[in-house]
Amino acid sequence: MTRPLEIVDLGRMRYGDALTVQQRLVEQRKSGEGTDTLLFVEHPHVVTMGRNAKEQNLLASQEILARTGIEYFETDRGGDVTYHGPGQLVGYPVLDLREWRRDVHAFFAGVEQSLIDALAGFGIAAGRIPERGYEGVWVNGAKIAAIGIHISRWITSHGFALNVETDLSYFRYIVPCGLTRPVCSLRSLGCQASREEVMTAVATSFARVFDYELVMASEELQEIS
Repeated sequence: MTRPLEIVDLGRMRYGDALTVQQRLVEQRKSGEGTDTLLFVEHPHVVTMGRNAKEQNLLASQEILARTGIEYFETDRGGDVTYHGPGQLVGYPVLDLREWRRDVHAFFAGVEQSLIDALAGFGIAAGRIPERGYEGVWVNGAKIAAIGIHISRWITSHGFALNVETDLSYFRYIVPCGLTRPVCSLRSLGCQASREEVMTAVATSFARVFDYELVMASEELQEIS
């Protein structure tokens, strides 16, 4: 039986505010309330550190980041350091994996596959690098999407960041995900798809991979954005 997935576009929202929205939805799902939800958002400039982040992968002090207009957050997601900013499509799936598969690796692989399939629709041949530490989605050796997740009592949070028309120069402040590899975006690859087109493609492929039926967000969730 196909399950419903609510899609919510939060628009431009600061990282801390979006985290509050996530946490509220997570608590609802833990208590058996609400519906599985995929939040989309675009953040102002922010650098976040995951649970496994190494300080040496942050190439600028917090003072320098602040002067440059970049916020800084330490989070409970997996992974190392990453950057979010304008022109990036960030997705936060808040799902109850007890209703799908209680398998962390399968969930992570499903998120990767959703992005790979969505990019294929725009003529971009993205894929994985089958080496430990190279999680995420890659195009010709350059990272186009980072993934960092958190799972508590089988409820997921955090998610992925896909570079659509991101100013890639901001990645100079970090070693993205702890890897000295280049980054790319749809724009740098010559794809002119809009954020809305990319968001629709990602939501559609996500629903297909995880066996969901896309539904309109409830009135309460629509008011968040």
